[in-house]
Amino acid sequence: MEPEDKTPDNRYGEPQKYDPTFKGPIHNRGCTDIVCCILFIVAIIGYFIVGIVAWSHGDPRKVIYPTDSRGQFCGQAGTELEKTPFLFYFNIMKCASPLVLLEFQCPTTQICVEKCPDKFMTLLKAYANPSDMDYYKKFCKPEFAGMTKLSAPEVLRDGYCPAMLIPSRPFTRRCFPALRAKKGVITVDNHTTFDDGMGERRNVTDLLEGAKKANVVLEARQVAMKIFEDYTVSWHWILLGLVIATVISLIFVVLLRFLAGIMVWVMIVLVLLVLGYGIFHCYMEYAALKQTPGADVSIRELGLLTDFTVYLQLRQTWLAFMIILCIIEVVIILLLIFLRKRIVIAIALIKEASRAVGHVMCSLIYPLLTFALLALVIAYWAITAVFLSTSNEPVYKVFPNNTNNESSCIYSRKTCDPQTFNTTNMTKACPDAKCLFAFYGGETYYHKYLIFFQFYNVFLFFWCANFVTALGQVTLAGAFASFYWAFKKPDDMPAFPIFTSLGRALRYHTGSLAFGSLILSIVQVIRVLLEYLDHKLKGHQNKFTKFLLCCLKCCFWCLEKFIKFLNRNAYIMIAIYGKNFCTSARNAFFLLMRNIVRVAVLNKVTEFLLFLGKLLIVGSVGILSFFFFSGRIKPIEDTAPTLNYYWVPILTVVIGSYFIAHGFFSVYGMCVDTLFLCFLEDLERNDGSQERPYFMPDTLLKALKKKNEANPSE
Repeated sequence: MEPEDKTPDNRYGEPQKYDPTFKGPIHNRGCTDIVCCILFIVAIIGYFIVGIVAWSHGDPRKVIYPTDSRGQFCGQAGTELEKTPFLFYFNIMKCASPLVLLEFQCPTTQICVEKCPDKFMTLLKAYANPSDMDYYKKFCKPEFAGMTKLSAPEVLRDGYCPAMLIPSRPFTRRCFPALRAKKGVITVDNHTTFDDGMGERRNVTDLLEGAKKANVVLEARQVAMKIFEDYTVSWHWILLGLVIATVISLIFVVLLRFLAGIMVWVMIVLVLLVLGYGIFHCYMEYAALKQTPGADVSIRELGLLTDFTVYLQLRQTWLAFMIILCIIEVVIILLLIFLRKRIVIAIALIKEASRAVGHVMCSLIYPLLTFALLALVIAYWAITAVFLSTSNEPVYKVFPNNTNNESSCIYSRKTCDPQTFNTTNMTKACPDAKCLFAFYGGETYYHKYLIFFQFYNVFLFFWCANFVTALGQVTLAGAFASFYWAFKKPDDMPAFPIFTSLGRALRYHTGSLAFGSLILSIVQVIRVLLEYLDHKLKGHQNKFTKFLLCCLKCCFWCLEKFIKFLNRNAYIMIAIYGKNFCTSARNAFFLLMRNIVRVAVLNKVTEFLLFLGKLLIVGSVGILSFFFFSGRIKPIEDTAPTLNYYWVPILTVVIGSYFIAHGFFSVYGMCVDTLFLCFLEDLERNDGSQERPYFMPDTLLKALKKKNEANPSE
């Protein structure tokens, strides 16, 4: 076949020249980007130092256990509070919201108790009945045990006991009022009023100021418990569904190895059929609900509900599903119509990718190594983050007993020392004030730079995670490039392509991988900072700042996608030629720009076909799990577990199936990208003559010739 008669665009460099000695990935290579390699090693050492410092100062118990007014951990094993795991608030009405209590300290005395109070009682009434007083003492400070001679007003004045007890329930080891709503009426223990301990009857709704979101949180907790119950009864069926997804993916990959052309067309037809059935099923559900009372209620009118099965009883839900599936079906059909001529070469490329994977079978299990390394990076980051966030010291502040008189106390919210508080001028200026534990902080040199350590932890997490991904990409690229450039396959290939490529990448190109990962990490950290800034400024933004932040987030999202694309192709060039990152990125970019039509169409068509493969596997397993868990398969209807929400296992199986399919097809994706770049190099280096034969296989050569005959202008 004659080379294409095209004048190269010199703006993107000169095409590759014929080199009779070039036989694939160069073996004689040197270390690249040494400075960045050293910087990366130093950063890793620094990361370990940050971890060691965080582990020596941090205390994860602060996350696990609630803390009383003295900074002691409730329920901590091996301490005197081991048998008192719950935190009790003397006056929860001083707290704004239970959600705030989970993060900040409430300006009221807090003690650790064995269990939350389960009945209404006031201190005045408890004094009148010794048996009630024995119960009441459980919710007083420990030092009250030796002060039984004090009168009730004196006890309240000195803050030894709460003025009242309210029936409460534990949530995250904290006692919250047991609020209930019956026909719109808020009650506690079937009471709508209570004695506040000061001789006044108050409405239960007054407790809502201190616990107004408790019901929402408790309802969310109930949903979480139901979801957990669903997992406990369906986990083995979920596991079976994931095994089925793995088997289907493996069968699909094996069939691609021998029947790539047929499988691609079968895959396209099956995807269209699956989507078509989805549209038909949605229409049937939509039509079946036509005469059902209440089915015409809109989703907006219904609002947000925790029981998602309610939405499946609405016609609008199935109409929305049907419209979405119709749009997807039409888009896929239009793409297939416009790209039909390029699909022939894409199929040939997939055939060669299947052959390459067949010769490098270790590539299918290599993603497990990448997954293990990523899991290690995530675990180290998470553990270090927990220790850093809990490495502060207890800080005590002055809280007036009456929050309405905070402005009259000049020391309100000032730092204090509980050991010397009673001997300072603070008690004279604010007689009713208390020195209570406020939060964890510190004023040491370490605590001043704690925010820097936390930022360093996040940045190194991105850098290490991107480095692991880059290592996987360059390893696979080197193995598949050795397949393409082997004139006699597999005789001219290394005995162990994956291990050879991995060793070459670690020995010579750690610096280049670190360089590419560093650039990507910087952009990702900027995106995180923009999201954080947007979150902090919510409610305080004008239209201009909203527009500016939106533009910045959009621009950096596009930049991240471009850098990922450029890095991926740069790693392929590094695997083949062994040059530094910048040179490889430039050569890859220029090669792609010199063949922009093929890149824009052929490579994306191949990606689209592989995406259809993932969609077929996920859709098939998803439909099967839907019919099984919803009990619609009559022969095995009794086998399906009884669930609170049958969408829980279905969603789990669908998401898990996607990741399994993605794991298999990511290898194919890297293989296709590598072969595609090698294919472009081959076209520039050789002309198909006897002196300069193509390295490309016959299937790809025939497909290219057929396309050129059909479209000589391209």
